[in-house]
Amino acid sequence: MRKSRVIATGMWLVLLTVAASIGYGQGANDDNAGRKEPVGSALVYKTVDGRALHIYVSSPPASFTGPRPAIVFFHGGGWTSGSVVQFNTQSLALAARGMVAIDVEYRLIPKPPAMDSPRICVEDAKSAIRWVREHAEQLHVDPDKIVGSGGSAGGYLAGAAALVPEWNDPSDDLSVSAKPNALVLFFPAIAVDPSSPEERRFGGDMKLAPQTYLSAAAPPTIIFAGAADRLVRPEALRQYKAIADKAGSRCELIFYDKQGHGFANKEPYLSITLQAAEHFLESIGYLKPVG
Repeated sequence: MRKSRVIATGMWLVLLTVAASIGYGQGANDDNAGRKEPVGSALVYKTVDGRALHIYVSSPPASFTGPRPAIVFFHGGGWTSGSVVQFNTQSLALAARGMVAIDVEYRLIPKPPAMDSPRICVEDAKSAIRWVREHAEQLHVDPDKIVGSGGSAGGYLAGAAALVPEWNDPSDDLSVSAKPNALVLFFPAIAVDPSSPEERRFGGDMKLAPQTYLSAAAPPTIIFAGAADRLVRPEALRQYKAIADKAGSRCELIFYDKQGHGFANKEPYLSITLQAAEHFLESIGYLKPVG
């Protein structure tokens, strides 16, 4: 497969419209499901078999100068569906706070009964982060302050980019790190359990499970989870945190009572989790405290 990378032109401005999104666990009536188009400037980060894959970049106002932290969002959808608009609202809010917010389009795999692995999804996630790091100067991004973020299956992609060494696009420049420096995850499918229905796509291979690679060097992480989630099991996330704690890495796990999968895609939890994410980013020095 021949692949190319192109940097597109466009206005590097924060869009001021209120955005909303759809994705795994979301419905048409969700608060975050109103806007159908991605926000930000469209750039091509790679082309695969003639298909251009885009990132959508929302930049801070011009008053923010110098290299800025970035946050890279991956939408959910079980690796088979979902939309790049899922994190529109969060992207605009964090851009307004001084971050470069990036929403990633990636290739999808067939729905069940097919059981293809999400390999191409992970390859694209790593390619996107590498592209951002390679083009840090053009994007006005600090290459050492890139946050990986995502919901559900997108949370796995962010975590896999940070921790799992397998599944790199062979056309990538592997000398450029695909590892985000921090993780902000929403109901993520990060604690891989090969016995669960969707995760049977991994073929029981724990080498593809982010928790296999947790160490003191793992990036600081915050996880927002529903206490009543039936797709991403609370006990699996508790075990993930326990492994991280034992390894000596920072992992904050916040459960929201009676909430199921996708709860952070709609109000009031969209705003609640966004505010908590901002506090976390302040604590690691990626955002300046307000006031």
